[in-house]
Amino acid sequence: MEAPLSLPLLVGLIGVALFFDFLNGLHDAANSIATIVSTRVLRPQYAVAWAAFFNFIAFLFFGLHVAETLGTGIIDPAIVSPQVIFAALMGAIVWNIVTWLFGIPSSSSHALVGGLVGAGLAKVGVSSIVWSGLLKTVGAIVMSPAIGFLLALFFVLVVSWMFVRQTPFAVDRTFRFMQFISASLYSLGHGGNDAQKTMGIIAILLFSQGHLGGSFHVPLWVVISCQSAMALGTLFGGWRIVHTMGSKITRLNPMQGFCAETGGALTLFAATWLGIPVSTTHTITGAIIGVGAARRLSAVRWGVAGNIVIAWIITMPAAAIIAAASYGIASLFG
Repeated sequence: MEAPLSLPLLVGLIGVALFFDFLNGLHDAANSIATIVSTRVLRPQYAVAWAAFFNFIAFLFFGLHVAETLGTGIIDPAIVSPQVIFAALMGAIVWNIVTWLFGIPSSSSHALVGGLVGAGLAKVGVSSIVWSGLLKTVGAIVMSPAIGFLLALFFVLVVSWMFVRQTPFAVDRTFRFMQFISASLYSLGHGGNDAQKTMGIIAILLFSQGHLGGSFHVPLWVVISCQSAMALGTLFGGWRIVHTMGSKITRLNPMQGFCAETGGALTLFAATWLGIPVSTTHTITGAIIGVGAARRLSAVRWGVAGNIVIAWIITMPAAAIIAAASYGIASLFG
């Protein structure tokens, strides 16, 4: 049996997890604000503050099913050790930094899942994987952008029919207001799904060290800490990725921004209630492509979208490789 971690090292590792959560907010701020910034409804500094507030209060609206999936449903909780958690976080953090530097909207969520898988494989091999949870998460890579795409496309068609007799100026004015609501909903969904992933990591670490008693659960202080770290990261923004998400995929007006955010938000709400750790990046990208395609297929810059899809495909394997290497290094000191 592995020796328990000393309190300073435990606190340090929790700090690394919260740094990942901060980085997640920084990296994924674009998901929450790209459309409302690109449509010029809000200036960037106000948009990030708006998104950060709703990121923080998300725990008031959702259960902790996603945290439970990340904590116990990706790799076997019995093999979790401080080295495994450290390696998983390193895989996710390094990949997040690389994609942030290049302005690539990859998934922080799937980087963390890839990190867990890589660390588990490095420790005990394939037997470490909880296949039901992993396959559910991998399936969401395809399903979440597809659902976001279809919902956004549906909302564009419905809204276009409802406002067919309105002047373009009146429609624009109406949806400049409505985007405040849709951006709030999307930020709630983002905070509800993404912050829970770090909660699950910290909770399983505490559980593996005997600090949660005999049953896995997420303490309230962990919930508050993770929501705060994510909100703080969102405040710092992710301007490189905002530019890609908000203008390089397709050009948006306020009505289209509303439809993209609403379609994305509903997808995230459903996934969070079902306990599925989906990618907020994948979801909003699918929704943005959906509103662009509703106008005409040529309105979508498919080359940019294709590069984003390639980044999605390589995220989990890349994070897993980094995590496996990190576990090898960490185990030398464990």
